[in-house]
Amino acid sequence: MKRLITTLVLLFVLLNGISQIVLPTKWQFTTGDNLDWASHSFDDSQWREVVPGTVWEQQGLPGYDGYAWYRVSVIIPSKVKKDALEYGGLTLDLGKIDDADYTYFNGELIGKMGEFPPNYICKYDEPRKYTIPVSLVKWDQTNSIAVRVFDNGGNGGIYSEPIQLSVLGLADKIVIEPLFESPDRVFKGSNSIKLKYNLSNNSKKAFSGKLELKVVSDFKEDIFFLEREVALKSNKKTSSNFLIPNVAPGFYRVSLTFVADGITKSETFTIGYEPEKIVSLPNPQIDFENYWSRAKKELAAVDPQYKLTRIDSLCTSKRNIFLVEMRSLGNILIRGWYSVPTAPGKYPVVMQVPGYSSTINPHYIDYGDDLIGFGLNIRGHGNSKDSFNPGFPGYLQHFLNDRELYAYRGAYMDCVRGIDFLFTRPEVDTARVAVEGASQGGALTFAAAALDNKRVKVCVPQVPFLSDFEDYFKVAGWPGNEFMNYVEVEHQQTWEEVYKTLSYIDIKNLASWIKAPLLMGVGLVDDVCPPHINFAAYNQVTSQKAYIVYPTSGHSLPQDFHNQKMKWIRDKLGVNQQ
Repeated sequence: MKRLITTLVLLFVLLNGISQIVLPTKWQFTTGDNLDWASHSFDDSQWREVVPGTVWEQQGLPGYDGYAWYRVSVIIPSKVKKDALEYGGLTLDLGKIDDADYTYFNGELIGKMGEFPPNYICKYDEPRKYTIPVSLVKWDQTNSIAVRVFDNGGNGGIYSEPIQLSVLGLADKIVIEPLFESPDRVFKGSNSIKLKYNLSNNSKKAFSGKLELKVVSDFKEDIFFLEREVALKSNKKTSSNFLIPNVAPGFYRVSLTFVADGITKSETFTIGYEPEKIVSLPNPQIDFENYWSRAKKELAAVDPQYKLTRIDSLCTSKRNIFLVEMRSLGNILIRGWYSVPTAPGKYPVVMQVPGYSSTINPHYIDYGDDLIGFGLNIRGHGNSKDSFNPGFPGYLQHFLNDRELYAYRGAYMDCVRGIDFLFTRPEVDTARVAVEGASQGGALTFAAAALDNKRVKVCVPQVPFLSDFEDYFKVAGWPGNEFMNYVEVEHQQTWEEVYKTLSYIDIKNLASWIKAPLLMGVGLVDDVCPPHINFAAYNQVTSQKAYIVYPTSGHSLPQDFHNQKMKWIRDKLGVNQQ
């Protein structure tokens, strides 16, 4: 490379038995996409510098979505080669990346998470940890790390810690394996939980130490702590269990930590206990029903002015794609995408609603050749920003001081207006309408199914947002920090006033109105919309309902949930499985 390479120094301090190599604070960065940029010999000296760990929107690229690349160089001393050979190579931690990445070391792919278009899969909330084989390392020479990133909407890039390069060590030979009878890690029955585990020593060295158990509630309360002496023979596995007594319904972060002879190895995971018994009582205002009745009457008075424009470039022999425009509450212009099979006939329809700050694009709504797909961008999202665009952050607090003008009063009515549109279409089988969405889209799904409960026949919320606000701000860092600034720094309103307005749009207060069958997807380690708030709303639903918990998923769910979701929708709509 032509640019000056920063020589990196190995820290000879063992951290949990691992030698850590210091990476530069600033990395080279560019937008766009070219696979030549993965090459070890590529000259990136003309690229800008950024700090990984901070979204690129905060580093001079506001509003940018699409592809971008990061590159950094590192010299790895040969004096760590012995440990790398003995213990299995090096580990590269990249924190979390929004949304998908392919990561290269010296031009070779060492790991990926998510997928790029056209088979896009979002994995923005899962930590990246990739192993670098010894065979790829250039000892005492320059090595290159290149990270190819795709972001579909909202913030993008490498945005969290840890970002580090480590030599695998003795601690990596210790394996802690929790064992679960239920694959979703949700316990039911006795409130004394028996937590089983395997503890393996895959090294030639014997250890005498202790194993610690720590249990913390999702409200960050210390619930239980216990430690026991453990002797580990070389290349042996031991199995045992801990008993956690008097567990209340809820979700818990559990840490198992082995400490011995200067090394520490931890395994942290989340469990649930009887989530359907979580009590978070509805708290609607006395005029709650009147509030939403008036909103629907105001919406009905607005001329929708529906307009469909066929987008020839997006159409295929099997599907026609239309841009849809309409007027919603307050005469706000909103848009969406409408995907219709070309074969004549009446079809069931699935309406998809967006996540917070995200955009629904036409390729999201192809549900198969026997279903209509409708992707609605509510006000302030995607292509619905002409007459309403408070931005992000800001959307959550927009007219929070006036419940009649609050952003989500209009957003919920946008969903009803979307269903109004569907009921004007001759090709729609209006007896078979489903709604689905994730995060904010999960909340909008709850709201649509509640506020339009005669017309919505199936609903599938995933990791739903906008629920149980007083508890939510205790269990999640964001968006509580935005409201903290709004109340305690800007002094816009009191907490009492804030919670009063939010109670009108809290989905746990709407949930009992739902009549449609409901399937909810939950990520057990979701720190954006934690399971507690998902179940606060779910437990108020009285219609047929079911949930699926993914024990290692955060705020994005795996492909399996898409499959289960479509199976549920097709079954409830009476459509043959494809």
